[in-house]
Amino acid sequence: MSPALINRRIYLNDTTLRDGEQAPGVSFTVDEKVAIACALADAGVDEIEAGTPSMGEEEIAAIQAIVATRTTARIIAWGRMRESDVDAASRTGVGMVNLSVPVSDIQLRAKLGVGRDWALAAIARVVHYARDHGLEVAVGGEDASRADVDFLCHVMEAAERAGARRFRFADTLGVLDPFATAALVERLVAGSDLEFEIHAHDDLGLATANTLAALRSGARHASVTVVGLGERAGNAPLEEIAVAASRLHGFDTGVGLSQLPQVADLVATASGRVIPESKAIVGAAAFTHESGIHVDGLLKDPASYEAFDPGLVGRQRRLVLGKHSGRSSIRNALSELGLPAEPKLHAALLSSVRNEAQRTKRAVTHEQLPSLLELIAGDRRSQDAST
Repeated sequence: MSPALINRRIYLNDTTLRDGEQAPGVSFTVDEKVAIACALADAGVDEIEAGTPSMGEEEIAAIQAIVATRTTARIIAWGRMRESDVDAASRTGVGMVNLSVPVSDIQLRAKLGVGRDWALAAIARVVHYARDHGLEVAVGGEDASRADVDFLCHVMEAAERAGARRFRFADTLGVLDPFATAALVERLVAGSDLEFEIHAHDDLGLATANTLAALRSGARHASVTVVGLGERAGNAPLEEIAVAASRLHGFDTGVGLSQLPQVADLVATASGRVIPESKAIVGAAAFTHESGIHVDGLLKDPASYEAFDPGLVGRQRRLVLGKHSGRSSIRNALSELGLPAEPKLHAALLSSVRNEAQRTKRAVTHEQLPSLLELIAGDRRSQDAST
């Protein structure tokens, strides 16, 4: 890839309030939607896909409430490639709409009973209709990853002629890998002046990798959701893309990385979903260390076992005690508690910590150490008394 493409600005379009809410059992109230939208905007997210107006009056009212906050983020509505969906979007007050149309042969046949010519004609008609209603338009190519590539080029040409500003390439079933993504995006970007957005699903666990591959290959827009919330296995997570694009590839996302944990907590509470402890960036254990080898290295130089300072994303390093702890961990824990660090106690305390961790199947807290030390001291007093 040309070095000129690195360090360029990219734009994140958060669709937590649309695609994220399509996750089974998730339903946000209007107040929750407004709070999430404001938190995303405050964190520097450029665009927010706020919902699907064609769902009805409640959805329209929720999007209107978000628009009324006059947030700095661009608010986008989602709809099908239909005039009626454009009409519903117009009522919300948004300035842009994503109009989705199937572009794979299997979806055109199975969902709509139509062919490629119908899709091209619908794009020409409905995009023009939306532009006449004062809306900026992104054409969403549903199931683009399984579409004929030559036909995708025709779709993008039709979208551009009709007045669209962007094409959203949707890997709807999450079937791509980063290599195929890179090749497809390079070809499609080279043949069009449209903005290009990648919308990746995580069915194979590759949404983050595919999104990064697309960005490196010329896409300037990426669709994301907080904590990857979304249908089935979810979408590319906002926090992973924001951090990885910046740290690994030098892209400027405009996102305040230190605010990501608060946004994740807000969405987790509103969605009723628990953030997995091992979840990258925002999980409780993401910067927690137990292994004795790792802790020893961290105490000497944090860079030895951390790719970046946890403070960059508003987190703190945690050193815990458990089955895999070593003497460095014990010395550090005793020092933090202001307890005597007698070398002769280290082996006994380490053994006690490991036994306790195995018995309870959880980490041993620093607050438990005084009790463990007292037990060790008590055992020694008993031994001394018996001799």
